[in-house]
Amino acid sequence: MLDTTQIKGVILDYGGTIDTNGKHWAEVLWETYEDNRVPVAKDDFRNAYIYGERYLATNQVIEPSDTFKNLLEKKVDLQINWLIENGFLPADDNTYQYSRAVSTQCYDFAGTTVQKAKPVIQQLQTKYPVVLVSNFYGNIKSVLNDFGIVDYFKEIIESAVVGVRKPDPAIFSLGVKALGFSPEEVVVIGDSYSKDIIPAIEIGCKTIWLKGLSWEKDEKFCQLPDAVVSDFRELMSL
Repeated sequence: MLDTTQIKGVILDYGGTIDTNGKHWAEVLWETYEDNRVPVAKDDFRNAYIYGERYLATNQVIEPSDTFKNLLEKKVDLQINWLIENGFLPADDNTYQYSRAVSTQCYDFAGTTVQKAKPVIQQLQTKYPVVLVSNFYGNIKSVLNDFGIVDYFKEIIESAVVGVRKPDPAIFSLGVKALGFSPEEVVVIGDSYSKDIIPAIEIGCKTIWLKGLSWEKDEKFCQLPDAVVSDFRELMSL
């Protein structure tokens, strides 16, 4: 059980935590594909998603000034183009319209979810210094500014900027250093068991797992978090 009397600082994850309330972005995208009746199988979408993520990780596609809407448009374009090139979708005007429909719906979903999370972050930062630690593309400040929450964070540690990515515990060590406390005085809050909870435990932090719809179905729970919530707003009850 989490002893909050020992907590002096908070590290928050962004993607999948603040912007989707625990649901992996691949699942959000797939549900949006289904809503827009994009005629592809989930396994083919999954391969397109993986291709897009790997491409974005190795190519300078996202600009620092890109909002989340810009990012989503580029990300979904990569997926749709991959599906076309591999014969899963026809190369016609209707297919290209899927990209804008999907990216717009996902952006609206993220905006609504962030606004619901905003009062929680606001309340947290009145009690503790809060540092954001995120695997992102180099534009996280533009995204946070667009959604109106950039000023809630004492510092922002972004993988594309610092050159280290989760699940490497070193990125959480940077967050602890930014807070200026010892690891046992810091609680890490994130949606990914393997990328947030395990590495945070490894460096001695307390952990709260926002357990939602995961992309990985075969996670092995070798270490338990200090607390588990199913909704971001449940943090206030802790």
